[in-house]
Amino acid sequence: QLQLVESGGGSVQPGGSLRLSCAASGFTLDYYAIGWFRQAPGKEREGVSCISTNGGSTDYTASVKGRFTISRDNAKNTVYLQMNSLKPEDTAVYYCAATFDRGGRSCPRWNQYRYWGQGTQVTVSS
Repeated sequence: QLQLVESGGGSVQPGGSLRLSCAASGFTLDYYAIGWFRQAPGKEREGVSCISTNGGSTDYTASVKGRFTISRDNAKNTVYLQMNSLKPEDTAVYYCAATFDRGGRSCPRWNQYRYWGQGTQVTVSS
C-alpha cells in the first residue's frame, strides 16, 4: 500500500527554521515526482515546491523562493523541505504528494499529484 508520511512540523518563531520530511512506504520514490503543498485556515491548498523524478529540476512558489529548499534522498526513500527565515504567513498544514513520472526531468503540474500524506502542522508565531 502506497503511503506518504510527513514529519518535522512544529512551532517556531519568525525567522526560525524547520525541516520537513516526507517518507514513502510501500513503493519506491525512484519513479515519482514529489510536491509539497500547504493549506492555511480559510485558504485553498497551494503548491509550495516540487522536485522532478530525477532530482534535476525543482520549482518554488514565489513567496518561498530563496527561503525554502526541496531535496530528495532516494536511498532513504525520503524527500525533504528545508524551510528557513520562516514568516507567520507560512503557518499552515504542509502535505507532501507524489505522482508517477518515471524518468521525469521536470515538475508535473500541481493538479497531477495523486498520492498524498496526511500533513504536518507548521506554526510560525512570536
